[in-house]
Amino acid sequence: MHIWIILLRRRQRRIIQVRQPSWYDPIVRSQNLGTIFTSDRECIDQLRMDRGCFRVLCSLVREFGGLRDTRNMKVEEMVAMFLHILGHDKKDRAIHKEFQRSIETISRNFHKVLKSVLKLWSVLLKKPQPIPANHVDERWKWFKNCVGALDGTYIQVHVPAVDKPRYRSRKNNVATNVLGVCALDMQFIYTLPGWEGSAADGKVLRDALSRQNGVVVPRGCYYLVDAGYKNCEGFLAPYRGQRYHLQDWKNSPIKKEELFNMKHASARNVIERTVGLLKIRWAIIRNPSYYPIDTQVDIILACCYLHSLIRQQMGSSDPFVQELDAFMQQQEVNGDTIQSTETSSQWNDWRDKLADEMWNAWNARRQSR
Repeated sequence: MHIWIILLRRRQRRIIQVRQPSWYDPIVRSQNLGTIFTSDRECIDQLRMDRGCFRVLCSLVREFGGLRDTRNMKVEEMVAMFLHILGHDKKDRAIHKEFQRSIETISRNFHKVLKSVLKLWSVLLKKPQPIPANHVDERWKWFKNCVGALDGTYIQVHVPAVDKPRYRSRKNNVATNVLGVCALDMQFIYTLPGWEGSAADGKVLRDALSRQNGVVVPRGCYYLVDAGYKNCEGFLAPYRGQRYHLQDWKNSPIKKEELFNMKHASARNVIERTVGLLKIRWAIIRNPSYYPIDTQVDIILACCYLHSLIRQQMGSSDPFVQELDAFMQQQEVNGDTIQSTETSSQWNDWRDKLADEMWNAWNARRQSR
């Protein structure tokens, strides 16, 4: 009987050793998670947002995303693992020791959180708000009733070899063509990833306009767009054939078209900064990942939604904004030409009138000095 008990205990120990890997340690896991939340600085380094923003996100995925604690894991840990993967582009195998969880557990909960975050689009995307006539910001005061700016950007993706020709962009990267629309405060109003890199920007914009929950242009309002887009109702483009990009302005403008383009570029730059900030924060979208393409598209959407949440909650205290200027200097000027809409003579006349007003005000200010 005594020998039987000894053999039984040995068998139980072997079962425990098989079921519980040697690296599994709940104490170490608790310590590692605790370290993340010791300060806002540490939380931002690890999860790309401060502790207050993290708490808000956990509340949102519970209330609107349907995410729930399980017997073995709380929502906070699921979300922390998810953000860690997005922020540092680490594979499941690379982080399972940090969180003391199995690779299967990490993968399963990553997709659970991703699904929950995607449900937050109506909560996190900003509603279009026209600029009032008395706006004081020098960059925007001329653009009454403007609701923001839009542009396309390429984000590299991994696709099967048979699909690579369709996804190859003009820069020869395998990428998805992503339409981004943002407000003055760098919050996303709308974003549409998923189109092949070879797709014309105009085709992407037309698709966004035709969707049930696509780009909304309120009556009498408009977005700022670059010179590749047609100047038409709802979309205000600069004059073609004139200086435009901010790095072009070493000397003062010499005619109304140049002055208009200078002010237009200064305001429309908000979408370029928004996309730049998005890529600085989330390393997972700076390089192609090996998730299925549908999952890669969902990850891009989630990064955009989380970007808007961070802008809402952290504002000017976001340290990644300080890195933005250096990042923007390294980016190429986007010179894409697209055919998205039909030019409107009425819209061209309105642009000319606005340029005249800018030019007259600018000359009057110079003469009064």
